[in-house]
Amino acid sequence: MSPLLATIFQLFVAVLGVVWFVVIAHIILSWLVNFQVLNLRQPLVSQIWYGLNRLVEPMYRPIRRFLPDLGGIDLAPLVVLLILFFLRQLTANYYYAFV
Repeated sequence: MSPLLATIFQLFVAVLGVVWFVVIAHIILSWLVNFQVLNLRQPLVSQIWYGLNRLVEPMYRPIRRFLPDLGGIDLAPLVVLLILFFLRQLTANYYYAFV
């Protein structure tokens, strides 16, 4: 495998890792807001909340169209995490297959 292709694989895995942590941070922050540990009236909390929402909503929106309505339970973050895990494993398998 060429060094350029290996670098592209590694960069893709790094981007997937960053997206993984953004989704995890959004999940944890949503729990803290919903259980009223954090208040959205605080400027810092609200800026972080709206920033994370702007990052993850484009990933959640297409998935929510296909998921059934379960009331207050949102499974879109779980599906996004599963997709990210699948892509990371797929990339790692292709990387190790060509090395």
